[in-house]
Amino acid sequence: MIGKFFSKLFGGGGEQSHSNDHPPVFYNDFEIISEPQFTNGQWQISGRIEKEIDGQRKVHIFIRADMLPGEEEAVSQTVRKAKLMIDQQGDRIFD
Repeated sequence: MIGKFFSKLFGGGGEQSHSNDHPPVFYNDFEIISEPQFTNGQWQISGRIEKEIDGQRKVHIFIRADMLPGEEEAVSQTVRKAKLMIDQQGDRIFD
């Protein structure tokens, strides 16, 4: 019982999870990694945008409020939103 409490308190257990089974998408020298999260029976848009700048790996993590019924739809929308962020902000996304 105490183990279950600590597991939920620190993010383990519960219903929330994410899938890492999606290959990265390369777009304008950026790498988009889709990591939708399954929460309350829906898939939430979530992922990372990465890029090597001056020999250093930069990472921007994002989670959106959008909830979708299917994992593949969430992956597709994650990539779409990431491309939009890249188009709008470019390297400033890492500031």
